[in-house]
Amino acid sequence: MFSPLDKLLVNPTRLMIVAVLTKVENCDFNYLKKITKTTQGNLSIQLKKLKESGYISIHKSFENNYPKTSCSITKTGVKAFEGHFENLKNYQDLKL
Repeated sequence: MFSPLDKLLVNPTRLMIVAVLTKVENCDFNYLKKITKTTQGNLSIQLKKLKESGYISIHKSFENNYPKTSCSITKTGVKAFEGHFENLKNYQDLKL
């Protein structure tokens, strides 16, 4: 029997955000925008969805009078990411 894939992480942009955040302590908005090759508006929406689900935390501050947004993954996010890939591996082992 297969476990369902994480609905949030099926989205390629959200999956990439979480994957990046598993490799770093925190990451700023502009880097995530560059790496995901998405628009500012779309990235904001995807970050909001991940935050609302408890997968990431978002920190806002000012640097040289400019707003700065940085993100980090939570324990819940790490667990969801790892579970998502375990479930994908099970699909690969499908015997027909």
